[in-house]
Amino acid sequence: MRAIGLVAAGVLLASSWPASPASAAVPGTALGRPVVEPSPKSSPSKKPSSKPTTTPSTKSSAKPTPKPSTSAPPATQVPVTCDLPRGYRGAIKEPWAQKRLAFQRVWGLTQGQGVKVAVVDSGVDAGHTMLQGRVADYTDLTGTGKKDCAGHGTGVAALIAGRDLASQGVPLAGVAPGARLVIFKQQNADRDEHGGERLPNAIRKAVDSGAQVVNVSIAAAPSSALEQAVRYAQDHDAVVVAAAGNATKDGGNDGPAYPASYPGVISVASLGEDGHRIESSGLQSRVDVGAPGRDLTIPWPGGGYNPQAEGTSFAAAYVSGVVALVRASHPALHQDQVVRRVLSTADGNVGDGTGRGMVNPTQAVTAIVPGEDAPGAATAQPSPHPAKLAAPSHPDGHTTDVAIGVAAGAVGLAALAALCGIVVPMGKRRGWRPGRVVLGDREEDEEPIVTGTEGGTIGAHR
Repeated sequence: MRAIGLVAAGVLLASSWPASPASAAVPGTALGRPVVEPSPKSSPSKKPSSKPTTTPSTKSSAKPTPKPSTSAPPATQVPVTCDLPRGYRGAIKEPWAQKRLAFQRVWGLTQGQGVKVAVVDSGVDAGHTMLQGRVADYTDLTGTGKKDCAGHGTGVAALIAGRDLASQGVPLAGVAPGARLVIFKQQNADRDEHGGERLPNAIRKAVDSGAQVVNVSIAAAPSSALEQAVRYAQDHDAVVVAAAGNATKDGGNDGPAYPASYPGVISVASLGEDGHRIESSGLQSRVDVGAPGRDLTIPWPGGGYNPQAEGTSFAAAYVSGVVALVRASHPALHQDQVVRRVLSTADGNVGDGTGRGMVNPTQAVTAIVPGEDAPGAATAQPSPHPAKLAAPSHPDGHTTDVAIGVAAGAVGLAALAALCGIVVPMGKRRGWRPGRVVLGDREEDEEPIVTGTEGGTIGAHR
């Protein structure tokens, strides 16, 4: 059995964080942690570390992985205290990722209404402003309560279908704010030695809840149970989107991430503004498409935000939002057709680990993809009154005579010009002497004889 890790990465630099109006920002160092704002009267509950404390692990131990339990969540919950730093509460600018994807352009066509998206993660803070009213159902498979003690699932869910906060002066929105979120908390921390046992069951329960999109921002070891759960989702017309995994800090080789590496799953890498892979995006997994994965602003449990989130977890969330838009705008498409549409409309590969390139929400929704059933042409409606042709006007004899005269004059001038262009030069060459007409044999040509390359230079005289 091995630990299962949420796929968020990146050590946050204190010097580059926006300063809070109340105090200077102190970085939290866990993967995906936000700015910490210590209270003026008390110190932070957790001392910042210089190294990440929660890297996803994919190393196998000597013990075999137990089969996932299909029983219901524990009846009694274990009291859990979330020790999270305080979220950043300063001014926020519109993230580059939101500008780059420009998903608001298709909101006039769809915002993902009617689509149910499952978030299999660390839970969410459903009370955060960006998620209020967006969570349709919440299932805790860990017995630790309906809270997010990692700060991971809250950010993932909000990027998929968070509220548009522009009216509140905060330039943040989820890709598909009209979609409904169903939360399946399958682990309580950044890494969990037993999370992998619950993951297949979480995916199956998500599908049984009616989810049309299942976001799994988790890197786990391959197992027959996990593979069967993915196939179960696909057989029930659910699109599975998963993080391709992050590069290890020690340069080790943890192997491909699952479920991202299973066939038919949209495996997502982290890309920068230029569309190239960022350093923290791993190269061990197959990559289908990319999305923004660095310097992202996400909501944080308890209020506030993390303005420097990084990792393929959040890149996968953007793609899940795009899939929700596609499913809402093209409800007749099967899950494999949705996958094909999202991949075929991406911006194009720009190097190793970028797949088809940056996901393109506008093209994914509006493009005509070969092989799909194109929407039927609009049927022409009959006019309420029959069309009538206008009666021809009476001929005008004077106008007709003038037109004929002008046309004849133009033809005569053209003929005169041609005659002068031919006769005058010929007369000059003969010194204005009368020409000769030779009957019978033709005189020897005076022009150069053009031959092929074998007979001499092209254009040479014989």
